[in-house]
Amino acid sequence: MDPSTALIVILLSLLAGLIGSLLGLGGGVIVVPALTLGLGFPMQEAIGASLIGVIAASTGAATRYVREGYTNVRLGMLLETATTAGSILGALVAVYLDQKVLFILFSLVLVFASYRMLTKKEVVHSPEELGNKEGALDLSCSYFDARSKKEVSYGVKGTRVGLFASLFAGGLSGLLGVGGGVIKVPVMNAHMCVPMKAATATSNFMIGVTALSGALIYFRYDLIQPVLAALVGIGVLIGAMAGSAVVDRIDSSALKKAFCIFLLFVAVLMVLKGFGLMGGA
Repeated sequence: MDPSTALIVILLSLLAGLIGSLLGLGGGVIVVPALTLGLGFPMQEAIGASLIGVIAASTGAATRYVREGYTNVRLGMLLETATTAGSILGALVAVYLDQKVLFILFSLVLVFASYRMLTKKEVVHSPEELGNKEGALDLSCSYFDARSKKEVSYGVKGTRVGLFASLFAGGLSGLLGVGGGVIKVPVMNAHMCVPMKAATATSNFMIGVTALSGALIYFRYDLIQPVLAALVGIGVLIGAMAGSAVVDRIDSSALKKAFCIFLLFVAVLMVLKGFGLMGGA
């Protein structure tokens, strides 16, 4: 790889890490299209490098989010059981799969997720309001919002939906190297009543383990290019650390709108790629 290409990879990865840490995505939705459509890397090598980048993004952002109290660790650990299983299955399928149809289906999922988040008003229930509706599971959590200078305390509902969505998100992570946050964040926010900042922070907490599960499969089949993966990992790590440092200054409603716009943008890219209009699938 020549120096100019290496520099472009690092800069694109830095941007991906910055946006990914703010939106709970891990950056894969930027890295994969950039490497394949922009720089011409093979799809499976791009996905393998992206998974390494997602691990770096989680490492860079999750520590701060946990320390600041934004992350719902109990919820993250519960959903991660399903996400990890999905990631392993998705990676095994991706080794052999023609991904054209998958790109189109994935874009439809993104459009639906964006629509749900834009049209469904964010509702935060206190732990007392939800009572013990999730059986023996107490997934309630709280954090101090530095921007509004208020303590936000919330309960969590819909764990069955969350687990099913996490299984699906893990499968997408293994198949496309996207971390799964594009599914988990909307589900946590729109269906499980988790505030947006907590949803993105919890997603960042989970995506590293999810990506590691898929990356092991790609490594087993020699689909991780060491130099490319290292450059992506460095760039994403720096960007993720920068993103986690500025999240306190961002309004939750603005974060949600930015997330939805980004989902629609990625959906368009996936449709074009699925129909072979941008470098093929």
